[in-house]
Amino acid sequence: MNTRRFEPTGDTLAAAISGSAAKFPAHGFTFQDMTGAERFWSFIDIDRETAARGRALQDLGLSKGDRVGLIVIEPQDFVLTFLSAARVGIVPVPLYPPMSMAELDAYVDRMARILQTSRASLLVASESLQNVLWQAVDRVESVKKLVPVERLHADGAPTYPEITEDDLCFLQYTSGSTSDPKGVAVTHRSLRSNVVAIMNHYQLDPETTKSLAWLPLYHDMGLIGFVMSTVFWGKRCVLIPTLRFLKRPNVWLDAVHTHRATITFCPPFALPLAARRAGEEQLSKWDLSCLATVGVGAEPIHAEGCRQFTELFASRCGLPTTAVSPAYGMAEATLAMSLNPFGAPLRTLVVDAEAFQQRGRVEPPASEESAVFEHVSCGVTFPEHDVRVASPETGAWLPEGSEGELCFSGPSVTPGYFENAEATAACFVDGWLHTGDLGYLWEGEVYVTGRLKDLIILNGRNLHPQALEWTVQELDGVRRGNVIAFSVPGDGTELVIVALERRADVTGDGIADAVRERLSAELGVPVAEVVVLAPGLLPKTSSGKLQRRKARQLYLAGELGAHGPRTQGSSASSLTLAKHVARSMWARAKNTIR
Repeated sequence: MNTRRFEPTGDTLAAAISGSAAKFPAHGFTFQDMTGAERFWSFIDIDRETAARGRALQDLGLSKGDRVGLIVIEPQDFVLTFLSAARVGIVPVPLYPPMSMAELDAYVDRMARILQTSRASLLVASESLQNVLWQAVDRVESVKKLVPVERLHADGAPTYPEITEDDLCFLQYTSGSTSDPKGVAVTHRSLRSNVVAIMNHYQLDPETTKSLAWLPLYHDMGLIGFVMSTVFWGKRCVLIPTLRFLKRPNVWLDAVHTHRATITFCPPFALPLAARRAGEEQLSKWDLSCLATVGVGAEPIHAEGCRQFTELFASRCGLPTTAVSPAYGMAEATLAMSLNPFGAPLRTLVVDAEAFQQRGRVEPPASEESAVFEHVSCGVTFPEHDVRVASPETGAWLPEGSEGELCFSGPSVTPGYFENAEATAACFVDGWLHTGDLGYLWEGEVYVTGRLKDLIILNGRNLHPQALEWTVQELDGVRRGNVIAFSVPGDGTELVIVALERRADVTGDGIADAVRERLSAELGVPVAEVVVLAPGLLPKTSSGKLQRRKARQLYLAGELGAHGPRTQGSSASSLTLAKHVARSMWARAKNTIR
């Protein structure tokens, strides 16, 4: 295999912006808008524009080390503003925009907590959001002003401070709904280390690589995997608005076909979704032979979804059968911790379910009738990095084939959480990142099986919620990717609860009984209750991940499904919107008077 090593265009993100303009002037970003219209920005254009916006941020009183909150909907403005801040040493704090009026109260509270814990001095937001977001200036003492991103312009060159590899590049807040948000402190050193590891693993030549993504840019997979890697590598990248993909999933592979993209990434749910939505017209048109890598990660990966995607698009559209490439990572590791070997086919391991549940050991099926689990390999880690498995009870390292907490070390590990020594000490121990994820090593490869906090313990058996969810989602009438399993206290043992969304075209009659029968027959799991919900009622993060702990909290409070659909309005949400608009107008008026 070719192992040519490529080098980034700069040691820091700030240096890489001008470095890519010098080395790869014809490469850069192509931004799509919601209509599909595109605009190309070369690295020369980006070099010029980020200098102007960097000067504008400095004119607003920001200097090296200050934090700036970014709530920007449009990919073009988000990328240019993020890079502008990083180029002059200002630390961007990307936040996701409000996804639903039904949850606006919770969104504003979380936004305010993040701005408070990051001690942001300024909030830059899309102009269309300022009627809701101005209240942050009132609620967060450190935030002095909201500036619409459309007005962020200045003449003249900025003052370029000295930026070293150990300087803070940006803060990455995770997408979960915790009461105490933690900002991962990503330095230029950890960022460069991880980008170099990823790019050389995949052998991505800047001259021939074209990446393409619809991922949210305020989370690490989209932000680092596609924005920052593009800048560090001087390659070409096409960015599609996330909402455009969610409304019309076919725009993803249609853009791959049109732009001849060579690498893309997605969370697991997108693979079967793309396969289901592709009609005969698309299958007859698309040529996907250009696509060398379809990375998949962000949560435990379902083997059947990978196979379904590969079999359909390989047979009809020329997709290489080795394209689907599972990965494992998290923000505390900057991004990736392990990747499928370059050019290798999907690898899975079928293990005896009873041995795995009872003893946490990888063993072959005891007989042809034995219940089994199929785990997907997330590949190998990188040079200068290491993955080990620790006992959750004792902390001792476990041998190959034993399930425990996955731990990671190497130059990609971030320094910790911003100004949060207690949380940092709990997660970063003796040079090892303790991930909170369950998994095991087998023949040098990483297998991820779930989250420690999500584990269901039933009569001494360790049950991973994904195993239950993947089984249930195959039933007629159930929306794939919209099933949550969790446990609640019972009389002497835990009780298993399954919450799911039915398809819009079914009533839900009989689904609960089918769930109980399937899980009892296939996994030997008794289900105490099945909650059947209308589409859009299960809680998810801004990046589309199921929120098991939030679902459990809502269930125990008797409120699961009571807050309205994720993406639909109501009279109650209209009142909520009016309340936040009024608060923002008052905050803006006071700021104007001051």
